[in-house]
Amino acid sequence: MQIFKHIFATLSINTVSMSFARYGERLPCVDIFVCTADPQSEPPSLVISTILSLMAYDYPAEKLSVYLSDDGGSVLTFYAMWEASSFAKHWIPFCKRCNIDPRSPAAYFSESDGRQDLCTPKEWSLIKDMYDEMTERIDTAVMSDKIPEEIKANHKGFCEWNPEITSRNHQPIVQILIDSKDQNAVDNEGNVLPTLVYMAREKRPQHHHNFKAGAMNALIRVSSVISNSPIIMNVDCDMYSNNKDTIRDALCFFLDEEMGHKIGFVQYPQSYNNMTKNDTYGNSMLVISKVELHGFDSVGGPLYIGTGCFHRREILCGRRFTDDYKEDWYRGIKDKIQENIYDIEEKAKSLATCTYEQDMQWGDEIGLKYGCPVEDVITGLAIHCRGWESVLNSPTRPAFMGVGPSTLAQTLLQHKRWSEGNFSIFLSKYCPFLFGHGKIKLRHQMGYCIYGLWAPNSLATLYYVTIPSLALLKGTPLFPEITSPWIAPFLYVFFVKNMYSLYEALSCGETLKGWWNGQRMWLVKRISSYLYGVIDTLRKLLGLSQMTFAVSSKVSDEDVSKRYEQEIMEFGSPTPEYVIIATIALLNLICLVGGLRHIMTGGWNVLFNVLPAQIFLCELLVITNIPLYEAMFLRKDKGRIPFSVTLASIGFVVLVCLVEILVPIV
Repeated sequence: MQIFKHIFATLSINTVSMSFARYGERLPCVDIFVCTADPQSEPPSLVISTILSLMAYDYPAEKLSVYLSDDGGSVLTFYAMWEASSFAKHWIPFCKRCNIDPRSPAAYFSESDGRQDLCTPKEWSLIKDMYDEMTERIDTAVMSDKIPEEIKANHKGFCEWNPEITSRNHQPIVQILIDSKDQNAVDNEGNVLPTLVYMAREKRPQHHHNFKAGAMNALIRVSSVISNSPIIMNVDCDMYSNNKDTIRDALCFFLDEEMGHKIGFVQYPQSYNNMTKNDTYGNSMLVISKVELHGFDSVGGPLYIGTGCFHRREILCGRRFTDDYKEDWYRGIKDKIQENIYDIEEKAKSLATCTYEQDMQWGDEIGLKYGCPVEDVITGLAIHCRGWESVLNSPTRPAFMGVGPSTLAQTLLQHKRWSEGNFSIFLSKYCPFLFGHGKIKLRHQMGYCIYGLWAPNSLATLYYVTIPSLALLKGTPLFPEITSPWIAPFLYVFFVKNMYSLYEALSCGETLKGWWNGQRMWLVKRISSYLYGVIDTLRKLLGLSQMTFAVSSKVSDEDVSKRYEQEIMEFGSPTPEYVIIATIALLNLICLVGGLRHIMTGGWNVLFNVLPAQIFLCELLVITNIPLYEAMFLRKDKGRIPFSVTLASIGFVVLVCLVEILVPIV
């Protein structure tokens, strides 16, 4: 599976010089989509750092258009975009002249002191001071929740906001901050700047807005009357460009003469710049990125994971693959006669209204799919079922870097959304075995279903972390004796699975402790996030609840960040998930004590013949949960498990033990 990927990637990247030389000035135009939803969870200063990194790609600026969808409809975000449009005139030529990477100013200035770059210390300091002053102005405006009146007079776009506007009730807003076709849209060295567009689609309380999928579909329509590029790239607002050559590398796959016409999208793995050495919460997911997603290349290509992806515009608009398909790389309206910006903006606004999609195929046959928390996965599946292939490109220098969850609560929220969304796909008409039957290979269907079955896996995990331990408490054996040949399958599965898992983790660059933390987090996620994923999916199927989408916060306070850097698990506020996790941990501790009592009364025969598998399993769970015991009983910081959670967990453990005594479960 890896061989196919290596050969294809090598051949494609090796033809880059020939491809770009052949296309010359006719290189495809690229539209870049960025989505944000909440200026509090996703600070505007973070968003514009991503925007600036995308505007500074090593690619002809007149062929780039960067769009921001602001689902919060916030004037603060628009103000940050306006500031970025001015700073870009200095930042982009600085990046290209000094050949720097990464081109996110926040990331660059945090990593570099300018001494190793081509720029002079004076120039480095000048640009850094300009950036610091800009971010200070933006952060001040966000904190005060107010834009100074003298600033509002600098751009007509500020007139779109009035006191009655809220994030859930406002008209469509489209503002072209930089138009690359305008002769005055140049940087301080006279070079053309990329097009920069702000969009806030219309929101009304009586209309469902379909979350990120709705924002992406609105961007597809709005961009069609502004730039209409044949290639669309989308990234999350916290995933800045970490490699200036990413666009060129991705286009190599599309422009490849032998296989390029089959490729519907090029996916890059997610990478994070804030992972600790031992990956406390298991969020790096290196094995998934470096092993599993590469394996998909042999059966049709990896999933669309919602960020860091290049699509053909036509496949997002529902086009099916045919053997005679030929992309018109020169189409678009970049070279058309200059239109009045006001007219273009008004036309674009009409495409971003709440009612535009009524009685149309948007969200079904056209654009990203609606009705699922993981619109990216179901959209990628539909693309594969229309005959297209995809490819994963994982360069040595990551293409994108983002901010990963830095607390347990953020991690559990993210995985609840993923597991719930993938499970809902599995139970819907889009189940890969049904929807993909006869359209994609069986192995491809099975690959998709791995993630679709994350949620129900919680039920088996709950069984193995409770029933054997309760049986140990009563002295009831559930596994064959250690001297029985029937114990062999259990030992084989346990040791081979874990040894192979350890080998994969170490070969992907994880540490031994990082692997162990990952095993703990898989257990924690299965008995909390994935369990809630099952429950919420079934409630939705029964019509007892509606689909929601919670934005993961990209900010943490100073104390939380300090504990994260020290690799101390963060609990803090009480949640039902913590009660489940703490209850399971305490239950296994009590059951292990009870098991040791049986050993003391029953002798070595109990330890080596009757209950060894259950004792070993319970011991393993207790060792795994040591950080939880510390958070419940030893730690004094604000990140400890709240006393109310500990008290509730003790109550549930006592209740379970009483029930087991009075009405034996096992």
